[in-house]
Amino acid sequence: MDEKKIIRQISTVGIAGNVALVAFKMYAGIAGHSPAMVSDAVHSLSDVFATLIAFIGVRLSLKAADEQHPYGHDRMECVASLLLGCILLATGVGIGISGVRTILAGHYDQLAVPSRIALIAAVVSIVVKEAMFWYTRYFAKKLNSSAFMADAWHHRSDALSSVGSLIGIGGAMLGAPVLEPIACVAICLCILKVAYDILKDAVEKMLDTACDEQYEADLGSFIKAQEGVKTLDKLRTRKFGNRIYIDAEIGVDGELRLRDAHAIAERVHNAVEKQYPNIKHIMIHENPA
Repeated sequence: MDEKKIIRQISTVGIAGNVALVAFKMYAGIAGHSPAMVSDAVHSLSDVFATLIAFIGVRLSLKAADEQHPYGHDRMECVASLLLGCILLATGVGIGISGVRTILAGHYDQLAVPSRIALIAAVVSIVVKEAMFWYTRYFAKKLNSSAFMADAWHHRSDALSSVGSLIGIGGAMLGAPVLEPIACVAICLCILKVAYDILKDAVEKMLDTACDEQYEADLGSFIKAQEGVKTLDKLRTRKFGNRIYIDAEIGVDGELRLRDAHAIAERVHNAVEKQYPNIKHIMIHENPA
């Protein structure tokens, strides 16, 4: 299956699954007298927009290079990741504020006791959203897509939100409604940590951040092992969206003709791009060793 088909498949599953969950949870929240479940349904609605953002960002990143963008459009996926990170951040803050306000208000005895349908909806939401997290995460890794990975964590945040709803609904049915806002505050902290990681990764990729030391060490060893390479004089790496650009200087026999020295550089170039599929391009300069 090609990349575009996988992208359409992930997006279709994400949007259809969330729309169905929104309808079911909204019904369960209203019929089951559960404000927590109604809030959870609104959270699921935000996931529909999150998946759309991821889909648009990834599709735009696949556009071929043109005169205005000779290096391609890979960073459009970083833009999508930034937007998704901000949505996730806002979601976490919203859940946390709601929990803190409820705790400070303390009017638990005035809340209607939810019915069983709300409890069932919370369990269904946890199972479905967790399944959607692992499904999206699997294909995000296959595509090396930070935007869809962020979307996967958005599904996980919805599952965590439903855990809070489950605890709150169950607590209210057992006479302890204070459990819900406490759970919301704890869930808020988990979501904020994920949002921070997503935003940090997206910013690093937009700032041409170098790859980690281990990656550069492995790449350097691979280049030095190629036939005709005497030394590796310089190696620079930079992240460009989810792809990587490399600038390298290799030392070759100084007595070689230019054509032969160039042939060595060309072989190294092709070998590196074949061995490391996430490298979009490597520029190699030959020095006399």
